[in-house]
Amino acid sequence: MTAVREKSDLRRRLGVLLGMCCGAGVAVQARINGALGDRLNDGIAAAVVSFGSGLILLLVVTGFSGRMRAGLDAIRRSLRAGPLRWWHLLGGLCGAFFVASQGLSVVTIGVTAFTIAVVAGQLSSGLVVDRLGVGPAGVTPVTPVRLGAAVLAVGAVGVAALGRSGGESGSGGAVAYLLIALPALAGLGLAWQQAVNGRLATVGGPVPATAINFATGTAGLLVVEAAQIARIGLPTEFPTAPWLYLGGAIGVFFIAVAALIVRWIGVLLFGLTSVSGQLICSVVLDGLAPTGTRLSPLTVIGCVLTLFAAVIAVIGQGRGPDSDSA
Repeated sequence: MTAVREKSDLRRRLGVLLGMCCGAGVAVQARINGALGDRLNDGIAAAVVSFGSGLILLLVVTGFSGRMRAGLDAIRRSLRAGPLRWWHLLGGLCGAFFVASQGLSVVTIGVTAFTIAVVAGQLSSGLVVDRLGVGPAGVTPVTPVRLGAAVLAVGAVGVAALGRSGGESGSGGAVAYLLIALPALAGLGLAWQQAVNGRLATVGGPVPATAINFATGTAGLLVVEAAQIARIGLPTEFPTAPWLYLGGAIGVFFIAVAALIVRWIGVLLFGLTSVSGQLICSVVLDGLAPTGTRLSPLTVIGCVLTLFAAVIAVIGQGRGPDSDSA
């Protein structure tokens, strides 16, 4: 029993660290896809490039990996016989909407404000997803400590939002407020995406689950982009800077890792740790390469409070009734 508990604790600590790395990847991807969407003047096209390049990378891996093909086959068999259902394959649609919102809004509202809006949606839905048992860990009770950690994190991102918006005004303000709704809605879908991808990963492994996520998301984006092209036409030219096309590879990394560690720490705790990585990295990005207002003390305070919320969630889950679920 002691060995099992030690293994569970080790997985939880590693999961927290990897969750923060995933969050940092989300912030970097948001900056990249936002810049690409601005250069193309088409945020949906930027999302297609990001998801499509990630899918191509995964297809190449599939061609060389017998284990990945076996994982995909295991998922196919589980869909036929159970316990997987067809809707477990649709997590990629939420990811597609998230990436599209990057290309449509980041340049206007900034990566920090984007992160704040995503976090608010993600933490709110994470509680519900864990409580309903959508993820592979099953039903996770909403204890007072976990609820308090989520409330503190939401309050912390509110503080960071005040720091971000303190110097923003002018004619673009109304548009910015409308665009903030996009990542907030995308954040609501992220917890569900992580949960169903975790289900797929339990059957076939995290990389096959990621491949299905990218295939579904790319298909959805291509349908939307076809309608966009019919309305405004193809982009006139594509930028040549290589870093603008790294969003897909970064997405492969954090989706695959998320599908793995959500089984170890649950959707809510993963959300809280990834929030910490997102906010820290977004502050670094805004500090090194600002696109709007400068960093304020309130933004830094918000990041510290969010980190504190993540620590509370780790302690609360470790002491809660679900502590041995991993």
